[in-house]
Amino acid sequence: MLGFVPPLPQQPGRPQPGRPPSTGHMIVCGDDALARRLAVELRFVYGERVTLLLPPGRDVNSPETPMTQRGRAAALFGRMSAAMNRAGNAAGGGAGAGNDTNAGVEAVRIIEAPEPSDDVLEEAGVDRAAALALVYDDDERNIRAALTARRLNPRLRLVIRLYNRKLGLHLEELLDQAAAVAMPGIDPALLDASTTVLSDADTAAPALAATALTGSSKVIQAEGLLLRAAERPPPGPGESADPGLCTLALLSSTTNDPAGAEGSDSSGEEGPELLPDDRSVASAQGRGTVVLEAISRADPDRPATRMGGRGAPLSQVFSRRLRWSALGVAAAAVALVIASLLTTEDGLLHSTYLTLLDLLGMNDPSEDGTPARKIIQILSGIAGLLLLPLLLAAVLEAFGTLRTASSLRRPPRGLSGHVVLLGLGKIGTRVLVRLRELDIPVVVVEEDPDARGIPLARSMHVPTVIGDVTQEGVLEAAKIRRAHALLALTSIDTTNLEATLYARSVKPDLRVALRLYDDEFATAVYRTLRTAHPQALTRSRSVSHLAAPSFAVAMMGRQILGAVPVERKVMLFAALEVAGHPQLEGRTVEQAFQAHAWRVLAIDATPPADRNPDLAALPPYLPDGGPPPPSGLVWDLHPGYVLRAQDRVVIAATRRGLAELLRRQRTVLPRQ
Repeated sequence: MLGFVPPLPQQPGRPQPGRPPSTGHMIVCGDDALARRLAVELRFVYGERVTLLLPPGRDVNSPETPMTQRGRAAALFGRMSAAMNRAGNAAGGGAGAGNDTNAGVEAVRIIEAPEPSDDVLEEAGVDRAAALALVYDDDERNIRAALTARRLNPRLRLVIRLYNRKLGLHLEELLDQAAAVAMPGIDPALLDASTTVLSDADTAAPALAATALTGSSKVIQAEGLLLRAAERPPPGPGESADPGLCTLALLSSTTNDPAGAEGSDSSGEEGPELLPDDRSVASAQGRGTVVLEAISRADPDRPATRMGGRGAPLSQVFSRRLRWSALGVAAAAVALVIASLLTTEDGLLHSTYLTLLDLLGMNDPSEDGTPARKIIQILSGIAGLLLLPLLLAAVLEAFGTLRTASSLRRPPRGLSGHVVLLGLGKIGTRVLVRLRELDIPVVVVEEDPDARGIPLARSMHVPTVIGDVTQEGVLEAAKIRRAHALLALTSIDTTNLEATLYARSVKPDLRVALRLYDDEFATAVYRTLRTAHPQALTRSRSVSHLAAPSFAVAMMGRQILGAVPVERKVMLFAALEVAGHPQLEGRTVEQAFQAHAWRVLAIDATPPADRNPDLAALPPYLPDGGPPPPSGLVWDLHPGYVLRAQDRVVIAATRRGLAELLRRQRTVLPRQ
C-alpha cells in the first residue's frame, strides 16, 4: 500500500502521484521507533528527501497504542514540522530563511509493506537512491534486505542495524566485496563508506549506564584511545571551574536541582549549551559543565568482570557449613599430632603418620603402648568417625554444584549500593556488560528465563531474580531498599513505569532511569516524577533518540565515533576529511571553531595511504604481545595550525552543526 504523509506545514514540493521520485533520496526501512526517528533526523536535520518503509498495522513494541505505524509516523512528522516552524519564526523569518535545512524539500514518502522484497524496494526507488537504512528489529530480515539491495544497486550506501557484532563485521566485508566487484576501480574511501553496520544497543548502552551513576564519564573510542567526557558540578564561591582539555557543554541552570527539568532543544537560554565559546564559559554562574577530561589507551577485548571473582572458588563449590566442619576435623587432627609429640618420644613425621592411620582406621591397636598413646588412639578413632559423613557430604555437594553450575546466582544477603537492572533484552544486555566493565554491582530482574541476556548473566555470576517485576516481592528480592539506582529497560512502557512508581514508594530517594518509547508519554512521566519526588534524581531515555543521530551520519557517508547525551540533547563525535569543507579548509583551528555547532578536537597526522579507515576500531597489536603502534591522532593542537585539504580531523558537533558541514559539502561536491 503506497501513500504519502498528509500535507504538513511548510513542506512544499510533495511528489505527484504517478511521477517517479527524483534520484539521490534516502530510504529508511524499519518496524519500530528507530525507523521513524531516523526519518525525522534525515528530513528535518539534514534536509534530505526520505522514503520511509513501514509494516502495516500497529507497532509491535507498543501494542497498546491504537495508532498504526503510518499514523504514528505522520504524527511525529507533524510535531517535528510544527516545532521547526516555531523555531524558524522565533529566529526571524528573513534571517533564518537562507539557512533553512528543509527549504524546498519534499514531505516524507511512506510505503506500507510487510517485507522489504524486491518489488517493494524497487517501488521505493532503491536503484536511484543514495543510501538505504535497514533498521528492523530482526537481524535476519535486515541481512536478507541488504543482500537484495546490494544486488539491485551495487552503488547504494547501506546502513544496517545488527545486534550480532561478529556477524556484522563479516557482513560488511561481504557487501563491500560485492560493491568492489560491481564497481572496479572504486575509490577505497567510498568503498569504506558503502556499508556500515551499527547497533542501537551499543550506541545507547553507555549513556543508559551512565544515568545510573553520579558524576560518571561518557567514553568515546578513537583509534584505540578513550576520550572521557565527564560532568563536573558548578564551582563554589571563590573557586574556578577546571576546563579539562576543553569544555564541551554547559549544563542547564536547573540540572543540579533534583526538581528541575532536564534541558532539551526547546529549553531556551536556561537549557544546556553545547560547544560554548570561552566567553560563555567564563560568564556562566552556577552551571555545571561537560569537559573532555582525559585521553587514555583502550585495552583490546577487555572481558567483562564477574561479580563472583575469578575461577570457581571453594565458596561456590562447598557450603559454608561444610567448610567449617572440614576445618574442625583438621584442627582436631593437628591437636592429636601435638598431643602425640608431647606424650611420646616419637618425632613429628612419625606422630603425624600414626595419627593419620588412626583417623582412617588403618592402624593396629596399641596394646603395648603407654596409656597416653592408647587415649590418643581412641580419640583419633572418634575423630576418624567424623570423616566418613564429611567426605560423603563433600562428594554430594560437589556433584550438586556441577549439576547447578548453570543456575543463576541469587542476590546475597548483605548486598547494598547496587544497581537494579530490569530487563535483559538487547538493550539491557549491553547495559549489563557496560556496568560490569565499570565494576558496578548489579542485580538483574527478568521475567523470561530464556531471555537473550540470561546466559551472559549466568557466565558473569551476576545475581538474577526471575519473575514479573510488577508482582509483589520481586523487587524486594532484588534488594531494592538498599539499591543505589534503578534502570527500567524492559520493552514495555507501562512495566517500566509501574516498576519505577513502586520502587519510589519503597525508597523515595532512589535514583531512577527509565526507558520509554513514546516521547510525549516520556515527557509527562518525567515531569510528574520530578515533581512528586524532588529529592531524587530522575532520568528518562529513549534508545531511538540516542541512536538515530549515529545512523543518520552513517547514511551521509561519514564516520561517527560516538554520541554523548547532554541532558536531553545529543552531541556527536565524528571523523571528517577536511577536503570539501570550506568551513575547515585553509582556516586555523581557532578560526574553524564554530560556537554551538562544531569544534576540532584532533588531527590525524598519519599519511593518507597509511590511515586506519575506521577510527573507532582498535589498532592491530603485535603478535608477541608488545605495545601497540603509536596513534597518529594529535590532540594538543596549536590554535594557529592551518587545516589542510589532506588532513582528517576528529570533531565534536551538534546535530545541526554536523548537518551544516555535510550539507555544505554536498554543495561543493555535487552528486554525479
